[in-house]
This record gives sequence, structure tokens and C-alpha cells, in this order.
Amino acid sequence: MPSLIRFLFVLGILAGIVYGGMFALTIFVEPTPREMTVKIPAKKLNPQ
Repeated sequence: MPSLIRFLFVLGILAGIVYGGMFALTIFVEPTPREMTVKIPAKKLNPQ
């Protein structure tokens, strides 16, 4: 039984580290907006 508790404890610590990293990324990283152009073929604009 102690090995199960130790295993669950290690999994909890790892999950906390991953969750903390994702939380830090959402707080400290700001995306930069850029212009985006998409070329549409003329066949799709005016089907015959």
C-alpha cells in the first residue's frame, strides 16, 4: 500500500508541475496579432 500512495503522490506532483507550467504560459506569454491573407481560386468564387 505505501508504494501506491508514493506513486499517486509522484503523479500528483508531476500533474501540478505541468498545470503550473501551462498556467504560467497563459499569464506571461502574449500572442502577437498578424495579418493573414488567403488566396481563393477564381473557380470557387464564380462556379459555372
